[in-house]
Amino acid sequence: MITITTSNVNGIRAAERKGIADWAGRNTPNVWCMQEVRAPQPDIDRIVGRLAGAYAESGAIAEASDLALTNEICRVKGRAGVALLSDLPVVAQRHGLPGLTEDVDSGRWIETDLRTPQGYEITVVCVYVHAGNADDPVKMSQKYRFLDTMLVRLGQLRDEAAHGGKQAVLCGDFNIAHTPLDIKNAKANETHAGFLPEERAYVDRWLDEYEFVDVMRDLAGDIQGPYTWWSQRGRAFDNNVGWRLDYQFATPELAETARGFVIDKAPTYEARWSDHAPLTITYDV
Repeated sequence: MITITTSNVNGIRAAERKGIADWAGRNTPNVWCMQEVRAPQPDIDRIVGRLAGAYAESGAIAEASDLALTNEICRVKGRAGVALLSDLPVVAQRHGLPGLTEDVDSGRWIETDLRTPQGYEITVVCVYVHAGNADDPVKMSQKYRFLDTMLVRLGQLRDEAAHGGKQAVLCGDFNIAHTPLDIKNAKANETHAGFLPEERAYVDRWLDEYEFVDVMRDLAGDIQGPYTWWSQRGRAFDNNVGWRLDYQFATPELAETARGFVIDKAPTYEARWSDHAPLTITYDV
């Protein structure tokens, strides 16, 4: 069994102050994909070192150096940034989504080929899609450009998996709630970024045309939620007025090995270290 976690940390320095290292020591996922890291490299290295120390203290790894880091910083200061931590052997790393070169698109896509304890190689992608803004055509154009470019890479990952190559899983904050099951107030948000019909159609294509599996939904079935993000405004968290924005999309063979999932929503608003909750899925690879 291996565990893969995806979590938007909403600033890794703020998350450190709010207790992310305690969470790491209790959970120790084999692979941990982070989005919105928003920090310079020295701070990332220091905080990841602390997280690795928590892993080591829990007995999950022999020493802190056994936790590998792959990350990419956004070239726009204070924005985006993705990181992938793993206690599995790293075979290869790739940075950035091929075809995108603008600064605003950096810090949003990294790939790591990992070797599982059974000797299989899998590709894990950490993704942070643009949030977009329905009132800002420039930001929506950036989001759709990113999503269009994603389709090319998804096709390549699908074809490799279908022809005996590495299976793949895309983990991250996709900033799209796919169906009314993934958002508390669907009707009221149909004209808002994150739930626009044009955005949701991309997820339809990933699942239908590109044959990826929404692993959490496949495990949970057609139930309302569970959500992974709650607005900081009002009492959205307390009233569970949320959105499901964080996903793991896997190629079919890997998706079939999924055995369970946990969305680790904090017990109280004050106890959470991000406005997103970590999504962890267990795979019997």
